[in-house]
Amino acid sequence: METATLGGGCFWCVEAVMERLRGVSSVVSGYAGGHVEYPTYDEVCGKQTGHAEVVRVTFDPAVLSYDDLLRVFFTTHDPTTKDRQGNDVGPQYRSVVFTESDAQAEAAVRVRDEIEALGVWDRPLVTEIAPLDVFYEAEAYHQDYYRRNPFNGYCSAVIAPKVAKLRKQYAHLLEG
Repeated sequence: METATLGGGCFWCVEAVMERLRGVSSVVSGYAGGHVEYPTYDEVCGKQTGHAEVVRVTFDPAVLSYDDLLRVFFTTHDPTTKDRQGNDVGPQYRSVVFTESDAQAEAAVRVRDEIEALGVWDRPLVTEIAPLDVFYEAEAYHQDYYRRNPFNGYCSAVIAPKVAKLRKQYAHLLEG
């Protein structure tokens, strides 16, 4: 198994997308990239910790390649807006790939450049690519949020369209 740590706005959104992919065994919402140890959600939302909301995806690379996982990531959130995803604004919502090896760093740059060259987005990609220092698991109420709250207003308005886009563009990568 391999892990990937990704931030693309609210972790509920990224979690809902990643957990549907074939080969993914777990997705855990959390925080990374900051300077405060064991941050809380309120601290991260206060924009003073340096942390981003991220998910840690555990997956089988024999079933789902890291490159394909990144392609899904780069096309199901907006990687062209700094510190923002829609109405979610702040450094905790930045687009970021935290890498755990040189191979992951090389793949992240390669796939980012591929997506940019394909013209998927009409603006330059601003996704940060940085080595993972430490991952802190978010509070229990953030885990499996969309699955537990599908009719919540935010889930219906923001997450459901991302899941629909995933189903349309990546049906071949989804769990049966």
